[in-house]
Amino acid sequence: MTDRTAKRILIVEDEFLVALHLEDALTGMGHQIVGPCTRIQAAMVVARERSIDFAILDINVAGTPSFPVADILRQRSIPFVFASGYGLEGLVDGYRNEIALRKPYDLEELRGAIIRIFPELSH
Repeated sequence: MTDRTAKRILIVEDEFLVALHLEDALTGMGHQIVGPCTRIQAAMVVARERSIDFAILDINVAGTPSFPVADILRQRSIPFVFASGYGLEGLVDGYRNEIALRKPYDLEELRGAIIRIFPELSH
C-alpha cells in the first residue's frame, strides 16, 4: 500500500489484547494507527483534534457507550465502523445503519469493512 492509500485509523478499544491485535492487523495492511484510546473522554479529544481518515469504535468502552465519539466523527465527516460482541444488536436508534463488526471478527471482515468505505483500496 502506498502512502497515498494508507489511512490514519483511530482505534477505540478498552481490551488491551483486542486493541493490540487490531493494531497489528491494520499496520499489516499498511495503515497508520491513531491511539488506541481506552477511554471515551480521551477518544473524544482525539476524534475532535487529530487528523483521522477512519475509526473503529468498540460500542462499550469500559462501561461507557462510544456513541459520543461517533457523533464527533460524523460532524467531521469521518467514516467509522462499530465493533461489538453484540454485532448489529448493540446499536441504538440513530446508528442502526452503520457497519458493525461482531467480535471476534477476522481479518477479512475487517478488510472488507474498510474496502466498503474506501473502494480504492481494493486494488
